[in-house]
Amino acid sequence: MKTLFDKIWDEHVIVSKDEKDLLYIDLHLIHEVTSPQAFEGLRLKNRKLRRPDRTFATMDHNTPTIKEHRSNIGDELSVEQLDSLERNCKQYGIELYDMDSEYNGIVHMVGPEMGLSIPGKTIVCGDSHTATHGAMGAIAFGIGTSEVEEVFATQCLWQKRPKTMGIKITGKLSDNVSAKDVILHLIKKYSTSFGTGYALEFYGDTIENMEVEDRLTLCNMAIEAGAKFGIIKPDEKTIDYIKNRKYTPKGADFEKYLEYVNTLFTDSEELYDEIKEVDVTNLKPQVSFGTNPSMTVSIDEKFPEITSEELKKAYDYMDLKPNMTVEDVPIEVVFIGSCTNGRMQDMRIAAEILKGKKVHKNIKCIVVPGSMPVKKQCEAEGLDKIFLDAGCEFRMPGCSYCLAMNEDKIEEKVHCASTSNRNFEGRQGHLSRTHLMSPYMAAKCAVAGRVEIE
Repeated sequence: MKTLFDKIWDEHVIVSKDEKDLLYIDLHLIHEVTSPQAFEGLRLKNRKLRRPDRTFATMDHNTPTIKEHRSNIGDELSVEQLDSLERNCKQYGIELYDMDSEYNGIVHMVGPEMGLSIPGKTIVCGDSHTATHGAMGAIAFGIGTSEVEEVFATQCLWQKRPKTMGIKITGKLSDNVSAKDVILHLIKKYSTSFGTGYALEFYGDTIENMEVEDRLTLCNMAIEAGAKFGIIKPDEKTIDYIKNRKYTPKGADFEKYLEYVNTLFTDSEELYDEIKEVDVTNLKPQVSFGTNPSMTVSIDEKFPEITSEELKKAYDYMDLKPNMTVEDVPIEVVFIGSCTNGRMQDMRIAAEILKGKKVHKNIKCIVVPGSMPVKKQCEAEGLDKIFLDAGCEFRMPGCSYCLAMNEDKIEEKVHCASTSNRNFEGRQGHLSRTHLMSPYMAAKCAVAGRVEIE
């Protein structure tokens, strides 16, 4: 009798010592920001790359999203990191999805799209939002640069087993309420640290009714709840999603693999170390007002009174006050994209709102698909034309305005309606002000010129 998480963990333990387990890593995803030092460490210690066939790279954090800028990147550090990744991948025989690749995209988009992130795997990446891949029924977690080097050299990693927490989500979501609203509500309710030391398994009828892309959004922000891991039981939707992708097992191998996938579930919810339950039947769209994801309100709520120095500091930074509403926020930029909400489903939701309408004269709206496959599918469905006709910018894939690590930055003191995952001070640019919300709410905001209370 085991939890889903413990089943996968136990299958990957090589040896245990001093309350830690040496885990075998099935898949190592890398990008240009956290890998250069690790590669240099290999060279300095004369170590080899253990499994280049289980290592895959993409360019995403530093990549310009304006096509013409990709061949002329102005930031020297970005150029060096991107060039280093290309050189290192050539030297060590690693498959790289560079800016010219038809598979290029944000690392947490590439894994599932390529059939690399599939049920039962252990997956690591030098990026905290690696928890995203747990939605596929895998153990996935972010690691530091020194750990990236260890996985390069050994394909193993020492880890302390976390406790497990069941997050039981029940109830039918209302129209236009999504996984983004669920996770923001969960963090608002329980804080940004309630998951610390735990692997979160999301389950319940709400999760079963979610599409895979919704589940990816949910697990993506498990890290914002303080957890290192988010995971969801694989089901028929998961299997339908992974079949026939580039690296998914094929033919008889796939049928044999499905026998294993069917064992991946928690045997009893009594096995969790802790359970939190949330009924989302009456949940409304959520919008953040402060400087961490727990500072969030339902769209019809007033901003709360000041009860802590942290909240006072957040109000000062955001130039907002208690008892204001989301309608009072002077939004100037709308960003639809990121590894949280840059998937095909998100693009379709935004396009449905924007179709036949125009972006408000006071708003700059930027739509950035999370990967080249998503961009191409948008073009095949005519969504790009909808965005452009509405007055949006439709960009090349990349992390973009999610973080100020490339040329896409929100200007000082500007309020941005963002479908990304973090609203920390300066996250989208020096002194920028971020309001987290779903693609539905962001697109509505682009048209109305403000966050609308429905």
